[in-house]
Amino acid sequence: MSLNIFWFLPTHGDGKYLGTSEGARAVDHGYLGQIAQAADRLGFGGVLIPTGRSCEDSWLVAASLIPLTQRLKFLVALRPGIISPTVAARQAATLDRLSGGRALFNLVTGGDPDELAGDGLHLSHAERYEASVEFTRIWRRVLEGDTVDYDGKHLQVKGAKLLYPPIQQPRPPLYFGGSSDAAHELAGEQVDLYLTWGEPLEAVAEKIAQVREKAARHGRTVRFGIRLHVIVRETDAEAWAAADRLISHLDDDTIARAQASLARFDSVGQQRMAALHGGRRDRLVVAPNLWAGVGLVRGGAGTALVGDGPTVAARVREYANLGIDTFIFSGYPHLEESYRVAELLFPHLDIAQPERPASRGYVSPFGEMISSDILPKAAAAS
Repeated sequence: MSLNIFWFLPTHGDGKYLGTSEGARAVDHGYLGQIAQAADRLGFGGVLIPTGRSCEDSWLVAASLIPLTQRLKFLVALRPGIISPTVAARQAATLDRLSGGRALFNLVTGGDPDELAGDGLHLSHAERYEASVEFTRIWRRVLEGDTVDYDGKHLQVKGAKLLYPPIQQPRPPLYFGGSSDAAHELAGEQVDLYLTWGEPLEAVAEKIAQVREKAARHGRTVRFGIRLHVIVRETDAEAWAAADRLISHLDDDTIARAQASLARFDSVGQQRMAALHGGRRDRLVVAPNLWAGVGLVRGGAGTALVGDGPTVAARVREYANLGIDTFIFSGYPHLEESYRVAELLFPHLDIAQPERPASRGYVSPFGEMISSDILPKAAAAS
């Protein structure tokens, strides 16, 4: 099985060390363009663009990088409860058309109650998943060309439709990650690719089995992906030394404050990440070549594969043997590490080569659309 390998755009910041301003670099459009162009040229299939108040807006970043890249796909966030599903469907179709079919979408329910409240979303964890299910049902059908009437607990639309379709048919793929039972239910019913953060093989296998079982109940199959950092060097010793350097400026107080901040999240996935290391430096190797040091101060994906190229490739193939076909990697700093991963890891893996999509706009059969409900007389008569 050829693997899809993605990279990451650090719109929340980048640098050589975690938890310090030393070695940090400014993230502006020029730098993000450098990373995107490097990923495009090196053969990464796409880039994940993060979301949240600590990040630049993922949709605007993706749109701005379309003309700088040729094959690279952009995985951007859908935020149920913060945007209308119909508006999100129009935006998704537009991004897909303008990028030549390079748009992918990542459903993000959110896990930080303080941030969600700041965005006007005051639902509980369970209610957010209820709203996400309703959002996704509407979003998918509208993008697939249906006219949708929907009367749900959280969302109601009448006559929702899309006039200009996406290039990818029946619609662009939908990605999603979550570790709760409600998340697995949503994945089984709605999504195309389920993402997990990097946990030991047994835990990942259990998640995959649960999502597969949920999908089977709906007569569906789901693809699988994993989000990991990578620290790859010419030798294992060099890789582990690089991991130690990455957290060399962290003191115990910084770790404690970061863990206290992350503890307020109601995300089950975040709780699982924190439990791997417990905030302790002496518990960072959680499985063969799987290191949890990133999670000492970073929310979300907190583990990295560490080693030389053949060793990391062997660990990647172990995850692939569970059914994972998509790997979203990152490394600090992201520009330099994209080259290291391509040079030291890619030669040891069977990687799917991204195709260059053909850009295609949409021409209305009626010329300028004067109204979404009024057609020219000749067309109406026909």
